[in-house]
Amino acid sequence: MDAAFSPIPELNLLKDFEDAMDGAWFSEGFELYKYKGPDPELLSAWLGLKAPLSRREQARVDRIIPFAQATGTGSFYALWRCDDRKDLSTLPVVFFGDEGDLDVVADGLRELFQLLTLDNEWLIIDDDRDGDDEEPSEGREEYLEWLERTFGLGEPEDPDAIMDAASEAYGQDFADWLQEISPYPVELS
Repeated sequence: MDAAFSPIPELNLLKDFEDAMDGAWFSEGFELYKYKGPDPELLSAWLGLKAPLSRREQARVDRIIPFAQATGTGSFYALWRCDDRKDLSTLPVVFFGDEGDLDVVADGLRELFQLLTLDNEWLIIDDDRDGDDEEPSEGREEYLEWLERTFGLGEPEDPDAIMDAASEAYGQDFADWLQEISPYPVELS
C-alpha cells in the first residue's frame, strides 16, 4: 500500500487525477509539488529569511504549506494554517508570485480547484485578462469532468467574487501575520 501524497484527501484526489493525466496539463501552469514544497528552503528564500531560522521564524514558516506550482515561472500556491482547524482543505490558499506578488486567492482547496478551470495561469492572479483566446490545456475537459464527478463543482460563475471574498476574509490578517517575520514590507497584490 502506497503512502498518501498528503494528509489532505482533496489533494490526494487531485494527485491521483494528475498522475492519471500522464503529463498532460489540465490547467495552464499548475502542477502539484511534493507535499510541503519542492524545496524546504523555497518559502524562506521567498520571504528573504536567512538560515538558520530562529524558532519563531521556523514556527511561522511551518504554518505555510506550499503544495503546487502556480505558473511556469516559479510562482506557487500554499495553504496558510491560520488556525488549528482539523480540515486542512478549508485553509486559505495563498499565491506567492515569482515577482513578489502575494495574495489570498481562495477560501479553501475546492474554490482553488474551481479557479483552475479558468485554464490560464494569469487569470487567477492578474486583472489583465489577455490570453483568453489561447488553446485550452490538453486535459482541461477531463479536469472539468473530474471536478464535477468528484466534488459536484464546475466553472465558477464569478471567479473575481471567489478571489475577492478570500482576500477580504484573510488578506490583511495574512499580511500582518507574515510581516512579523519578513524583513521586507508585506503587501497584498
